[in-house]
Amino acid sequence: MINIGIPSKGRLRKDVLNVFSKNKLKLLSERGERDLFGYIKGFKNINVTYLHAREIVERLGDGSLEIGFSGYDLLKESEINIQKQILVKKKYNFGDATLVIAIPNDWIDVQTLADLEEIAFEFKDKKKSRLRVATKYPNLTREFLFQRGVTQFKLVKSLGATEIYPFTGSSEIITDITSTGETLRANNLRILKDGEILKSQACLMISKKSVKIKGIKKVINLISK
Repeated sequence: MINIGIPSKGRLRKDVLNVFSKNKLKLLSERGERDLFGYIKGFKNINVTYLHAREIVERLGDGSLEIGFSGYDLLKESEINIQKQILVKKKYNFGDATLVIAIPNDWIDVQTLADLEEIAFEFKDKKKSRLRVATKYPNLTREFLFQRGVTQFKLVKSLGATEIYPFTGSSEIITDITSTGETLRANNLRILKDGEILKSQACLMISKKSVKIKGIKKVINLISK
């Protein structure tokens, strides 16, 4: 049996469903649209499961899914041992977004990462605390900042609308995924000039454990035309 993971909600789900539709593959389920399990009409050896896009990456990593659709950002945010177990077979022209560092508009003297580094040291020296960075992407954020010499910071796990964290006293700055930047601007945030962490898009991924499964190539070809 070949197991395929499809995002369970949002724009990414709709775009992925369109991939199946364009390839004339009909997705069905026993209990209607809210059913989290389904199948492809005419293919008894394929199960479809609707999952959070982040969970799809995790399940590809542990081999409980053979094929999955998710964002490149979520793959790169996952642990290295998970990434090593996944192959990207196709990148799509939808789901485009960029992970960025955003700061409050009134930080007029901060334009670049070099400026941010100075502010971080000021926090440490004068306020005896570390610059707080709210994010849903701790691994990518930590790696990016360290590689560029910004070391005096503390990551704050975002549990919801990350863009409000600087204005509720929960953090000073954020990293967040954005398509147009409109939400950031609407919340009085702006992107650092050199604050682009990662460009992302929707991807078709497979578990390395699935490579030897009979019929896997045929299924991949069917859904990646």
